[in-house]
Amino acid sequence: MNPNKLKSSADAVPPFPEQRGEVDTVKRRDFTLLIGIILTATSASCLLLNLLVFTGSLWSLFIIGACLLLFIVLLPAITTLHLPMYLSLALDGAGIAFYLYLISFTTTDQHWFFALAVPIVGLCTILCEIFAILMKHFRVSYLTTTLYFFVETALLCMGLELLIEHFFTKPMRLTWSAIVLTVCAVISITLLTILSRQRLREAVRRRLHF
Repeated sequence: MNPNKLKSSADAVPPFPEQRGEVDTVKRRDFTLLIGIILTATSASCLLLNLLVFTGSLWSLFIIGACLLLFIVLLPAITTLHLPMYLSLALDGAGIAFYLYLISFTTTDQHWFFALAVPIVGLCTILCEIFAILMKHFRVSYLTTTLYFFVETALLCMGLELLIEHFFTKPMRLTWSAIVLTVCAVISITLLTILSRQRLREAVRRRLHF
């Protein structure tokens, strides 16, 4: 074998770099600017199309509202601002309400927004705030989190049914939500019993690998 050939093969530049390099991380400020430009450009383009080309309806409000809502939801993750959890949830609720308000302009009557949409969004936001408070200031485990979830599910379904019946001027009584309430009550009582008994609680945790 030719020794010169072996030497040239050994001295050849490898196809991949021998040293490991790292790519600079993208700053949150630049990423926020990029997301803002993309969503703004999308909203402005759809608005111009709606005003100049497809003028049959206000369809661009759906996209503009969706872009605004998406930016509000992503705000805690893409910015350097450390928003409190409760403020972030309140902003999400306000963003959803504003999106529904834009949708109301595409309907013949806006009564549904003020009489039904706003109360439902308010109810969901309040329940999310309560859930966040429970998770932060009280005991947290799989069992307690499940208990909080089923209690709030019952409250949500009851509130939804009563708000809907009030909107349609029907008698204020529980029908389908009573079934949900019954199921959630049975599960909640079971969880409370398990949580109140240490030996039972430990047995459940061992068997379910909590």
